[in-house]
Amino acid sequence: MNNKPILDVTETPTPGQLLTLSIQHLFSMFGATILVPYLIGLSPAMALISSGFGTLAFLLITKFKVPAYLGSSFAYIIPMQKAYELGGPGAAMLGTFLAGLVYGIVALIISKAGHRWIMNLLPPVVVGPVIIIIGLSVAPTAVGMAMNNPTGKYSMLHFSVALVTLAATIIFSVFAKKILSIIPILAGIIVGYLYALMVGIVDFGPVMKAHMFEMPDFIIPFVSYKVNFTWDIFWLMVPVAVVTISEHIGHQLILSKVVGRDYIKEPGLHRSILGDGTATIISALIGGPPKTTYGENIGVLAITRVYSVYVLAGAAVLAIIFGFNGKITALIQTIPTPVMGGVSILLFGIIASSGLRMLVDSKIDFDEKRNLVIASVILIVGIGGAILKLPFKDIQVQGMALAAILGVVLNLILPGRQSVSEDMFEEQTNEREKTA
Repeated sequence: MNNKPILDVTETPTPGQLLTLSIQHLFSMFGATILVPYLIGLSPAMALISSGFGTLAFLLITKFKVPAYLGSSFAYIIPMQKAYELGGPGAAMLGTFLAGLVYGIVALIISKAGHRWIMNLLPPVVVGPVIIIIGLSVAPTAVGMAMNNPTGKYSMLHFSVALVTLAATIIFSVFAKKILSIIPILAGIIVGYLYALMVGIVDFGPVMKAHMFEMPDFIIPFVSYKVNFTWDIFWLMVPVAVVTISEHIGHQLILSKVVGRDYIKEPGLHRSILGDGTATIISALIGGPPKTTYGENIGVLAITRVYSVYVLAGAAVLAIIFGFNGKITALIQTIPTPVMGGVSILLFGIIASSGLRMLVDSKIDFDEKRNLVIASVILIVGIGGAILKLPFKDIQVQGMALAAILGVVLNLILPGRQSVSEDMFEEQTNEREKTA
C-alpha cells in the first residue's frame, strides 16, 4: 500500500485545502450518520452536532495523533428503538450514556492490564455472528420503509423510489471510482431524492418555513427528562457496547496500516477507546445517537493520503454548523421514507455480510463443533429475539444483547479455546467492513 502522505497527521493545510478536504469528509459520513437518527426517531441535527463535538473530543483525547471521524453507530438501532418503547427518548439517552461508560471502564482496564485480554474475550467467532444479527435485525424496518406510503400501506410509487435509490447506490458502490466510491450512500440518497422530487412525493414546505439559524432539539438530562435507571435499559445497551469495542479495535488496526503508524501502541488503544466512549457520552448528554469511528472516512484517508487531523477537526466543526442551520435540517427531514428504505436495504445487508466475511477472513472452521455451537446459538437467539427474564427486579435481557452475552460465555467455557495473539487479531480484522 502506498501510504506516503500528501499531508501527514500533524501537518496544517492551507485555508482552501482545509475547507474542501473537510467538506469531503463531511459528505463521506453524512448519509450514514443521518440515517441512524432517522430510524430511531432522533433529530438529524443532533446527530450532526453530536458527531462534531464527539470527533473533537476524540481528537483531543488521542492527543491529535489519530485522524478519525466519529458518526452514528448502526449497532444500537434496535436497542435504541426498544429503549424508546420502554421510556421514551430519556431512556434511550440513558442507555447511550451507559454504553459510553463501558468504553471508559474498558479503556481504564486496558491502560493497566494491556489490550490482549479484550481481543481474546471477543474473537471473530463471537463478534462475526453478532454483526450478522445487527444487519438482519433491522431488515423488516428497511423493507417496510421501502414499500409503504406514510399511512403504512403498500405503494408501488413509493417502492419505485426505493428501487431507484437502491439501484443508484449499488451502481455507485460497484462502478464508481476514487472519492465517489467512498460516498455511495450519499450519492444514492441524492439520486433517490431527485427521483422522488420528479414523482411528487417531496414536500418543501418545512424548508420554506425554516430559518437559517434554529436551535436544534436538545435532549438534556434532568431538563428534558427525568433520569430513571432501570436494569432493562442496562441489559439492552451494555452488552452491545462490548461488541462494538471489538469493531473499534478493528478500525484502529486498519487505520494504522493506512496511515503507517501503530495506533494500538501510540497514543494507545486505551486512549482511542476512551475517545470513542467520551463521544458517546457527549451524545447522551445532548440528544444524539451512540458514536463509532467511521470506515467511510478511513476510506477517504486511504484514497487521498491526506491524514491531517486538522481536516477531520474541520469536518467536525462544519457538522456542528450544519446542525444549527434550520434550512439544512429541514431539507434533510424532507427526504422521503422510501429513499432511506432503499439505501437501508443495501446498507443493512452489507453489515450482515461483513459479519459473514469476518468469519471467512478469520478462517473459522465450522467442522469444529465448538465454533458451530457458538455461532448457531448467537444467530438464533439474536434474530429470534429471545428474552431472558431474571427472577429479581423484573430484569430481562433480550435479542442482540442476550446473544452477545451467551456468545462470550460459551467462548469462555467450551473446551478448545485458542488464545488470539496481537498479530493474529490484526490479520483477522484487517479486511473488516464498518458495522457501527
